[in-house]
Amino acid sequence: MPPKRNPLNLNALQLRTLTLLQELARLPDSSRPGDEPGSVAIASLPMAHGDHFHIGNAVVASHHATGLWNPAVWTVLERKGLVRHVSGRAVLTPLGVGYDTGLREAILRVGSL
Repeated sequence: MPPKRNPLNLNALQLRTLTLLQELARLPDSSRPGDEPGSVAIASLPMAHGDHFHIGNAVVASHHATGLWNPAVWTVLERKGLVRHVSGRAVLTPLGVGYDTGLREAILRVGSL
C-alpha cells in the first residue's frame, strides 16, 4: 500500500502555510539552522505588496499566505510537531522541513503571476 498523502490531515490553509515556511527555510537570507539537528529557524516572514509577495525568485499570491498571520494555523502546526516557536521566531522541525505538502508547484510561481 502506498504511503498516505497528508498523513497528519492538515487542511488546505495549514498545507499552504507549511509550504511557504518550507520555501523560506530553503533561502539562506530568510533562514538559519535551528538548535535541533535538521530544524530551520525562519528569520522573518515576507510582507505583501498589492496582491502578491516574493519568496526568493518565486512570486506568491497574497491569498495563499493568509495562514502566515493566523494564530489558529500556527497552533495546529505546532501541535502536530511541524513548527515550534522559539524566542518569537518560527522554527521548522525536521518533520516540518520534510513534510510533503504537494503544493510547492501550485502556489509558487517563478516569474510573475
